[in-house]
Amino acid sequence: MNFDIDVFSSAISFSEQDVRSKTVVVIDVLRACSTIQTALENGSNGIIPLAEKDDAGRYTRFLDASGVLLCGEKKGKKVEGYQLGNSPLEYDRQTIENKTILFKTTNGTRAITRSSNAREILIGSFLNLTAVIDALKEFGRSDVLLICSGWNSRLSIEDMLCAGAIIYRLFDAKLPDDATDGVKVSFGLYEKFGNDARGLIESSNHAVRLREIGFGEDVVYCSEIDLFSSVPRMKDGVISIR
Repeated sequence: MNFDIDVFSSAISFSEQDVRSKTVVVIDVLRACSTIQTALENGSNGIIPLAEKDDAGRYTRFLDASGVLLCGEKKGKKVEGYQLGNSPLEYDRQTIENKTILFKTTNGTRAITRSSNAREILIGSFLNLTAVIDALKEFGRSDVLLICSGWNSRLSIEDMLCAGAIIYRLFDAKLPDDATDGVKVSFGLYEKFGNDARGLIESSNHAVRLREIGFGEDVVYCSEIDLFSSVPRMKDGVISIR
């Protein structure tokens, strides 16, 4: 098994050419990828990530309005007029089962939509950590990019920690000889703090911001490891686990 792997630290740190024909894992621990995972596990038909320039109306014209939820956040809080925000705890089965979700977040969906030229787009978080690693192993030799969504174009330590966990386990705790700087940083971060991942996540800048606006429970939930065994994948603009 041989991986050519790299890490990008934010949703704007890569170009369309960087992802072309690559296997991409988009990581947004707090909270978009954790929310996507939870929504799909609870029965959503699929999630359509919206880019900054996207108008949700262009999708709703072709979908049954009764089966669609417009969801997302701005500055961490639910956008006015949207049905749900970006808290995974809102996405219970009663609310979202059999619904298609139009989803727009500040960082996570931006990273996903900017990766549209990739050969394969997987959604990763601590909630499905082992499943993501197993999926990458199934591909065998592959060019893999781990794209950390970050926050407002800046690095988020919880995303880099998750990327480091993936690399650490893919390479059996041995740093690749040809590791890029991004791989070295994320690997080293997990090597030092992996035994207390929750503690590092809860001390992160983004966790502090979320607690300040009332989403402390989200931080605790998103720090859980391997709650789920599926890997959401995007095909034809829709993320699903089917």
